[in-house]
Amino acid sequence: MKNMPIGQYLVEKGLLTEENLQKVLAKQKESKGKMFGDVIVDMGLISDKEFAKVLAERLNVTYVDLDEVNFVPEVVKKIPEAVARKYNLIAISLVGKRLTVATNDPANFYIFEDVRIITGCNVVPVLATKLSIAKYIGKLYSAGSAENIAAEASQAAEDMGDIDVTDLDLSADRIENAPIVKLANTIIENSHRHEATDIHIEPFENYTRIRVRVNGDLVELMPPVSPLIHGPLVTRYKILSGMNIAEKRVPQDGRMSADVDGTHLDLRVSNLPTVHGEKVVIRILATGNVATRKVTDLGMNDTNYQKFISMLKVPQGVMLVTGPTGSGKTTTLYAALGEMAKPHVNVITVEDPVEKEIEGINQCQINDKAGMTFAAALRSILRQDPDIIMVGEMRDQETSEIAIRAAITGHMVLSTLHTNDAASTVTRLVDMGVAPYMVATSLIGIVAQRLTKVLCPECKRLRMSAEEDNMLLGIDKDKRIPIYDAVGCPNCNNTGYRGRTAIHEILLCTSRMSSLITSGAKADAIAELAKEEGTRLLRDNVADLVQEGKTTMEELIRVTYAV
Repeated sequence: MKNMPIGQYLVEKGLLTEENLQKVLAKQKESKGKMFGDVIVDMGLISDKEFAKVLAERLNVTYVDLDEVNFVPEVVKKIPEAVARKYNLIAISLVGKRLTVATNDPANFYIFEDVRIITGCNVVPVLATKLSIAKYIGKLYSAGSAENIAAEASQAAEDMGDIDVTDLDLSADRIENAPIVKLANTIIENSHRHEATDIHIEPFENYTRIRVRVNGDLVELMPPVSPLIHGPLVTRYKILSGMNIAEKRVPQDGRMSADVDGTHLDLRVSNLPTVHGEKVVIRILATGNVATRKVTDLGMNDTNYQKFISMLKVPQGVMLVTGPTGSGKTTTLYAALGEMAKPHVNVITVEDPVEKEIEGINQCQINDKAGMTFAAALRSILRQDPDIIMVGEMRDQETSEIAIRAAITGHMVLSTLHTNDAASTVTRLVDMGVAPYMVATSLIGIVAQRLTKVLCPECKRLRMSAEEDNMLLGIDKDKRIPIYDAVGCPNCNNTGYRGRTAIHEILLCTSRMSSLITSGAKADAIAELAKEEGTRLLRDNVADLVQEGKTTMEELIRVTYAV
């Protein structure tokens, strides 16, 4: 197998079929010079990490997950930024004169000869994914540059004096290197590299604050900057997102896109006039290069996973995913669609907005101004011979009734609602005007979910549980069990947490549950029966994570505490 092409090697290992291999080779031929690995990952046949691991095995080199590397800035800077970007590689350790370098092309010896001459070190290549290398090049080389660019932009704004920024053509190519343009780009790039979901640019009397939402919490992206920057920076984002730059008295919405480290970002921009100027919030949605999650990647425990899969097997009815904004509802729905969308099935979605384009699925975008509402879109979709319909959100009685009638007439309907738990979802539908018997007839099940932060493995601190901890965990108050607290270290940006996982509460609409709903039962009675039938509440799931050492008591309280 030593000289076997990587495609054939994947077939031999059972990770790729011969038919798919031929498709990849044909696509590679069309793309003229694109690497085999890039093509197969783009086609979604294998993840970039899986491919990198197999390639490392095939080439007999070490695979490294860069998310688990402790980077030393002095070692990284051994390789100049221009060289790192040119060859897409990054230095990860230095022992004597041996420099270990992560690359996605470990067989290209010309690259390492260049690096050896530049650094004066012997190069030891290890394999990492192309995207992770690009991400850390951006993160580590630009760490100090954001403040420098902000200072440069402040100076430029000061030099401009009282010139009205609305008179400046900030979108022109000839000033692409202007400090304010560079700052606007750097904010988006650094936010994405910190895995932020939102950017907040907030004006105050003596400074402008730039914060990002990471793992659900707002943290400062950089020190506060001069208020002189605020006007030009807001104007830049308004131009890019198609807003009216002369209008500063009313809120505006827009959208723009950007490419950062090989990932295409879709950015939703919201502008709100405040006392000291316009506040801008940018929602970051990664599209295109980021693969849709599989059902197995949703973080469900075995019990919930089995219930979820059983719901997806039902041919018609309504499956609802509930939770507050930003709890991962759309991700769960997309994973469900990915499981259900087969070549012989017609899947149509109606969303506001379409967050991710999925191959082989018809997706409709809501446009209220043009009259394309959820209800109007749903009526048309029912004439499009659908098998599976996904409705982005049940916002009103009309949408809910059409969706539930569609389910009763033989369609599979997936949708979301904003409720606190699974049981209250039923009463919410009834409150919206849907008859209880229709809810009971059409409902398959409800998934309530939240996102909880995961402890950083490097710095979490062990302690024994106290009596009040045990009360919240639902265990014997005199028992002492090991649990962990968040501390904070450079690996987790001093937050104590790295990443998030979902917790779920799954209620199945059994015959007993159906009878209870029809009788007009309240949320308490529904929750009681659900527990009897084996539903594990959100509190139970997060308590398990605390006892497994994956999260903290603070997270349990934040996510599930109720009076």
